Amino acid sequence: MLSRKAIQGRLSALLSNSRPRTYLAAFGILSAAAFALAVGVEFIQRGSFTNVFNWASANPSSFYLNVILDFFILLLIYCLLGSLMISVSVASLLLLVASLVSYYKIKLIGEPFMPWDILLKKEGMNIIPLVAQTSAYMRLGAVVLVSLACLAARLILPKLSLPLSHRALIGLFACFMLFSLSYKPALTGNLQARMGIQDINWNQSQNYELNGVTLAFAMNVKNAIVPKPEGYSQTRMEEIAADLIAKPEVEALAAVTSYPSGEKPNVIFVMNESFWDPTLLPGVTFSEDPLPTVHALQKTATAGYMLSPQFGGGTSNVEFEVLTGNSMSNLPSGSMPYQQYISRPTPSLAGFFGTQGYKSMAIHSYEGWFWNRNTVYKQLGFQSFMSKEFFTSPEYKGGFIADDEVSRAIISQVQQSEQPMFIYAVTMQNHGPYETWRYSGKPIKVEGNLTDAARDELETYVQGARDADASLKMLIDHYSASEEPTMIVFYGDHLPMLGYDYDVYRQAGFVSSGNSAEWSLEETKKMHSTPLVVWSNFGQEKKNVPLISSSFLGSYVLNELKMEMPPIFAFDYQLYGKLPGLLKGLVVDADQQLSASPPDSLLQDLQHYQELQYDTLFGKQYVQQLTGLDLIAAYPLSDFNSEFTDVRIETVEMYEADSEQLVLKIKGKNFFDGVYAIVNGVQLAPSNISSDTLEIQVPLELTNKKSSLTFQVRQINTKNIPLSESNVLEIPLDELTGPSSEERY
Repeated sequence: MLSRKAIQGRLSALLSNSRPRTYLAAFGILSAAAFALAVGVEFIQRGSFTNVFNWASANPSSFYLNVILDFFILLLIYCLLGSLMISVSVASLLLLVASLVSYYKIKLIGEPFMPWDILLKKEGMNIIPLVAQTSAYMRLGAVVLVSLACLAARLILPKLSLPLSHRALIGLFACFMLFSLSYKPALTGNLQARMGIQDINWNQSQNYELNGVTLAFAMNVKNAIVPKPEGYSQTRMEEIAADLIAKPEVEALAAVTSYPSGEKPNVIFVMNESFWDPTLLPGVTFSEDPLPTVHALQKTATAGYMLSPQFGGGTSNVEFEVLTGNSMSNLPSGSMPYQQYISRPTPSLAGFFGTQGYKSMAIHSYEGWFWNRNTVYKQLGFQSFMSKEFFTSPEYKGGFIADDEVSRAIISQVQQSEQPMFIYAVTMQNHGPYETWRYSGKPIKVEGNLTDAARDELETYVQGARDADASLKMLIDHYSASEEPTMIVFYGDHLPMLGYDYDVYRQAGFVSSGNSAEWSLEETKKMHSTPLVVWSNFGQEKKNVPLISSSFLGSYVLNELKMEMPPIFAFDYQLYGKLPGLLKGLVVDADQQLSASPPDSLLQDLQHYQELQYDTLFGKQYVQQLTGLDLIAAYPLSDFNSEFTDVRIETVEMYEADSEQLVLKIKGKNFFDGVYAIVNGVQLAPSNISSDTLEIQVPLELTNKKSSLTFQVRQINTKNIPLSESNVLEIPLDELTGPSSEERY
């Protein structure tokens, strides 16, 4: 049998006199290593080779692109280090550890490992100690096994070095390919798009699940880096701050101007999912008015249209603009700030109202993890977040929690609060797709030059819009009869997606083409304009708002409330007076004139806007410090959301017993749908839930040879991540009492 040195010697002899053989051997080893790495990285995510095979079979394009990316990573490291097997070892360690971190990051907080985790340095790496505390034997074993395989290959294979000049050229080519595949896809002819790859940037865990770790990570690179604006500096920020301080809007953080009752008003923003006025469709009629409340308020209250940066989706980007006063037009196309950029305390309406003696609360009738809201709302200064998980037995309509439930939650939270409230509520009922099964009856019938499929889809949408309008009426009716001063700001986040290629809009003649690139500026404006109503019960003057970008809406409301403004909102209000509509590719001036780009007279203002936004989101936050308006010093709050997540067990009572089980009632607080009881370490689903009582059935075998039972309540979301845990209560079996305790034995 040949020794290791003999094998290595023969291979060296075979390759030493033939450079083509050396190149072919290096190419073959790197290709095999790339394939093995793609499998290994996904094995860590998916837990078995069978699952990896099933994924690769179902998504061959994604798998091939993962292999290609791994190949060029290996090639680049090889060109840098010069030793083939050392390069394979280093690349394997980097990719497999990144995959391991991503796997446990998903398990622990529901989000994968992404490029901005590296850019966040310490903050992004906080997940690593958590990974170290978990059991990861199989996946760590995979990393160790690959490392040992690389070491064994290094002992057998020759070094396979290439001349430095060749390595430099090949390394540049590898850099180009990695740059183009991750940052500038157009350089390789948009290869991902041509292969049918979908970048699911609104749901990163699904993105990684469908596309694979390496490819999904690479597709996120282009949005991870926001270049510093030319001219951004402390000196420039001092100039902008001085200009803002000179304006009366930001002389100080003054209290809200007094209102007739002497109280600060509640300020309630309701961003209604896909809310739009379908009666604007030409040639389409409805058997009754789907929006009677909004149409009535347009005649009596401040009303108009909000220019949204989105169409058909991307709700969180609209939130981002409204809450922070920043603009998507200053960020890379495809950006999702909630996923990518809100990683530190960031000035927002929520934080500002908190400084004014308000309680700031977000309400959303869907999962709290969606769009990363659980994390983002902390950084924006909210005190609490009532997501779907904290609704108790809500009514559902059309497959989602009903809009009426959100209105009830708003009214209930305001009634419970001793402080005036700032509420940012986001509904979900009228989210697409608008399939016919969603409503059993559709009282509003649609007529027009539409296909049956288009008519059915529009009728489903109209039913949801009608319910949204009714939910607004519930709020208006309640606060019209209330002596508590209240302002309600109601608007849609974006227009609904009604069919592929804007099918319903095209058939109705609302737009001329299924290709948005062919729309006129007027059509683009229409497809991004949602109804806006600003109503109050304290005698607010009616105003007409022809159009206002969502990034300027916060400043508009602060001005209506006669409140002093933080820097970004003060700047917004100044810019709104000159340029009320601002999107990429569409600007609307104060005279409602449309153009594809801003006039030269406003270029400096927009440059300052971009610099101020960069300073707020990514820079040193000079303006916050220079104006003395440090709104972010107090948050995120250490007790964020404690009013919902502070779960307590107070007592446990026997309800009944038989020969197989004990039926117990756990009394306490903050019990919501999705909670489980942990009894002696065993998770049990409750048979009945109310806000203060859980009824559970405990199998008698859990009590065998036990003198006591331990109880804990835990709430878990749909990603199987704990939202809250109660205290642990231990009760001796002979002390369990209740209405039927005598039946226990």
